[in-house]
Amino acid sequence: MNPAPDIHFKRISAATVLAICELSETLPAAQRRMVTDNAVSIAQASFSEHAWMRAIYADDTPVGFLLLHSGSDYDDGIDCPGIFLWRFMIAHPYQGKGYGRLAMERLLAECRARGIPELTTSCGLGEASPEGFYQKFGFERTGGTYDDEIELRLKIGEPR
Repeated sequence: MNPAPDIHFKRISAATVLAICELSETLPAAQRRMVTDNAVSIAQASFSEHAWMRAIYADDTPVGFLLLHSGSDYDDGIDCPGIFLWRFMIAHPYQGKGYGRLAMERLLAECRARGIPELTTSCGLGEASPEGFYQKFGFERTGGTYDDEIELRLKIGEPR
């Protein structure tokens, strides 16, 4: 049995940006409709004062991307006073291996350590919706929406 990989977050640099952008191209069409391409996400984050983006690594291999946003910012289209999980993706070759779960657990542990009480996100419905993934962590529908996506929120407390 192989040991679990070290899942960690790294800054995206000029040397790694292309590899992180190319992760989006591995997704099947149904999933690509559910998550904005990493290249667009990186560009949007570059123009936001409130964005925090990182590549998700398993040991030395880039496997995904995450983008957080702090506070409401109508220029960015985000109406959330706390922390908003703007984007979260795991490349298709690395799905089903527990990397997404480990990355989310790592993110939630970091939120707890920083005293962040809740995390909000949104997702589309239909084929390839990530709603079930988020529900496994305790995210619940709020009744709100972002464009055509449902809003989900997790009260961050002790580990589940």
